[in-house]
Amino acid sequence: MASGQKPDPYGQPLRVPRLEKPPVIDGDLAEWKYLAFTDGLWDILRLRQTPWYDPAINRLTVHGAEPPPEEDLQARYYTAWDEKYLYLGAEVRDNVNDVTDPQHEPKRWYYKDAICWFIEAPRGTAAKKFGEGDNAFCFVIDATRPSYGAWWRYGAPGKTYVEEPLPKTAVAYAIRMNPWGGGKGDFILEARVEMAPTLGVSSPKWRAPRPGDVYGLEIVHTDPDGGDYGGHFLLYGRGDDDSTWGSMTLTGPIQPVERKPK
Repeated sequence: MASGQKPDPYGQPLRVPRLEKPPVIDGDLAEWKYLAFTDGLWDILRLRQTPWYDPAINRLTVHGAEPPPEEDLQARYYTAWDEKYLYLGAEVRDNVNDVTDPQHEPKRWYYKDAICWFIEAPRGTAAKKFGEGDNAFCFVIDATRPSYGAWWRYGAPGKTYVEEPLPKTAVAYAIRMNPWGGGKGDFILEARVEMAPTLGVSSPKWRAPRPGDVYGLEIVHTDPDGGDYGGHFLLYGRGDDDSTWGSMTLTGPIQPVERKPK
């Protein structure tokens, strides 16, 4: 651990590679998913084995004829970077797409199907809840891409829990529904977020990224399934407290997994 950083709460290295070629943001991850950080398929049964698991917040909900827990929600998440952008992706099998919130407010992404990357940049020394350097880049899984569909929660010097849409000039994202033809709730999310006008606004300590930099990372995937405040997957963290987020190290490029001939 570098001097002046919070300890890694789980001792699980999250090594996020740099992409050498920027992908087209079109809802197809084939260009870069094998060059990104991913650690396989997540479902509620796998989450139950993790050190950050808490059944009060890592949960699924039942609202009628639901499939077995492992088939209710399954996802692979992808994260990468280059000198300008963070790249964020997910391939998800979900039994139903739910983006209806009877008490809708633009900031209430967590009451809809959504995936959110929580990033602390750089990883600091003090535990806090959306203070300086804390960001959440959230994408509502609504194919109509409403004005609140790409959302930014962040802290900044003297500010906490600022809530606003991601600046249009700083984000590009695509959602492809039912990409495998097997379920209307299934989707692929692909996004890029420009770092300077987001991370750079949140923390004066942020600088252009380079290999070896350490950020905080948590992924939150919400899945109401027709309810109110419904199911959640939390990866690498326990909520808004950034001391519970995993340590994400930026690395150089990686090669795809090599498959041996017979």
